[in-house]
Amino acid sequence: MESVVEITGLNKFYGRNHVLKNINLRVEKGDVLVICGPSGAGKSTLLRCINRLENFETGTVRVLGKDVKIHTNLIFIRRNTGMVFQHFNLFPHLTVLDNIIIAPIHVKKVAKHEAVEKAKILLQRVGLSEKLMSYPHQLSGGEKQRVAIARALAMDPEIMMFDEPTSALDPEMIKEVLNVMVDLANGGMTMIVVTHEMGFAKQVSNKIAFMDKGEIIEFATKESFFSNPTSQRAREFLSKIL
Repeated sequence: MESVVEITGLNKFYGRNHVLKNINLRVEKGDVLVICGPSGAGKSTLLRCINRLENFETGTVRVLGKDVKIHTNLIFIRRNTGMVFQHFNLFPHLTVLDNIIIAPIHVKKVAKHEAVEKAKILLQRVGLSEKLMSYPHQLSGGEKQRVAIARALAMDPEIMMFDEPTSALDPEMIKEVLNVMVDLANGGMTMIVVTHEMGFAKQVSNKIAFMDKGEIIEFATKESFFSNPTSQRAREFLSKIL
């Protein structure tokens, strides 16, 4: 299988705090990888190192064959990796439509009418066609997150990355966001998802990376991880959340 993300010997420090410890990870095209583990394990930091929103001290991260440490590669990498954050990060002064078309027009130089047509298709896909001209303050949390997903998809990414996309949402809004993510996974999108939603992990992931204290303790298929985790720490974690 074609490797789209390859991490070797990654170490990250905040001062003296060693937050990522010798991380080795490979993501192949079509994988849906869920990164899980307790709070403070380093999950979000690892995700942010993949597109170098965070710098790291040692090791290599290659995305779509390109080394993220080489500055000239970053534009290519960020064009081809969609990122959905915990807190939406929509522009509050722009409509939903304008939030979605701004990057394709200014970064990919897509003609405005083409960007608008694609935005309409994407909004229909995430169930928000009627919100085209709304502003972020007029949307629920779940709607904002679905707009954020549509915005990321507007760039035609090879990989979609999600950093705890449901953790800021009210419980009744979580399902509408997860449904969109399930649809993406079923469509063959390569995805890396940091989440505590183990139901989602069971339903659509094919690989699980379990982290604790900055290390990947376990890397396994979802079937193996949920039925027979090899580490005591993973067994403890699953016993508390399942």
